[in-house]
Amino acid sequence: MQVLVFLVAFLAGMESVLDCWQFHQPIIACFLIGLVTGHVAECLVLGGTLQLIALGWMNIGAAIAPDAALASVCSAILVVDGSDVNTAIAMAMPLAIAGLVLTSLVRTLSVVCVHGMDAAADKGSIKGVEMWQYIAMAFQGLRVAIPAAIVMSVPTDVVQAGLNAIPDWLTSGLSVGGGMVVAVGYAMVINMMATPDLWPFFYMGFALAAVSDLNLVAMGIIGVCLALIYLQLSPAFNAPEGNTAALGSGGADPLDDILADYE
Repeated sequence: MQVLVFLVAFLAGMESVLDCWQFHQPIIACFLIGLVTGHVAECLVLGGTLQLIALGWMNIGAAIAPDAALASVCSAILVVDGSDVNTAIAMAMPLAIAGLVLTSLVRTLSVVCVHGMDAAADKGSIKGVEMWQYIAMAFQGLRVAIPAAIVMSVPTDVVQAGLNAIPDWLTSGLSVGGGMVVAVGYAMVINMMATPDLWPFFYMGFALAAVSDLNLVAMGIIGVCLALIYLQLSPAFNAPEGNTAALGSGGADPLDDILADYE
């Protein structure tokens, strides 16, 4: 089991850079940890909550976002060791901030890999370039896998004793702060998606959420239906075939808009 957890942590660390299979996303990383340890339900609840917190986290320029992969894997291990989900969520935020230090360290080490790839490229060695790329990716994987192995190596009673020693005011404050980060994450996403065409759906969601008889599945079905209705009523999907002028300036193809100006 520990080998599988180490492997999941390694993949989550690499995925934070590759961004291909989304293993670094909290809900995926926690689910995989729960799957290999037999605690799927608890880890899914943890992953879903952490996913809301990390919704607006992103690397912009030189600014590094908190390490969601490290926080997800280590907090999921705490849940597997017997901690409750709320305590694991409270511990996830400090772990995510601590992951920034490891991320900076790994990126500094990656500079050595880049110089190694340049030297291999000067020699015309494709295998040498690939080898340094694999080494750089291994650094990213070990960035999460080594802390996960350390957390797993600590006895469960020691972990529980350490968590119980944390004062209530600190865990409560971290929980409140985590809830505020959820709101900030939503605000960042909404800020990127805010257009006059989407605001009615945003407020309609709040109105439907007030209906207590609707669960998340019903809300999802309503959302899909509204999206399909919106597409069917959109002029871009209802213009007569060959009539580019009917599309207006918001046509699906920019060439159609240019042609429409000359018709």
